[in-house]
Amino acid sequence: MNVVSLVGNLCTDVQLKEVNGDKKVATFLLAVDRPGEGADFVGIATWDRQADACAQHLRKGARVAVDGRLRSRSWQDGDGNRRSAVEVVANRIDFLDRRPTEDAPFETAAAS
Repeated sequence: MNVVSLVGNLCTDVQLKEVNGDKKVATFLLAVDRPGEGADFVGIATWDRQADACAQHLRKGARVAVDGRLRSRSWQDGDGNRRSAVEVVANRIDFLDRRPTEDAPFETAAAS
């Protein structure tokens, strides 16, 4: 079974890219707290309509819940070095913050 569920805050703004001219992928880095130990930083990727929604509504600092699967991949960079990465491919992303305004940063849905 390959199931991942995370709650955290975006460390980066969402990067939206077009792949093969007909698909979109959004990527961002998520900080997930480990109480008393710091945080883990996890790469997240999501596709198509969900990618568009993330690019439109999420910014660095936003709190989200992510459900997906773990994926590892490897490639050769421009210098010929072998690279690898482990990331979560999100099936579902829930936005946990209220929509920000220019005057107010993200605030959690639980805050009043």
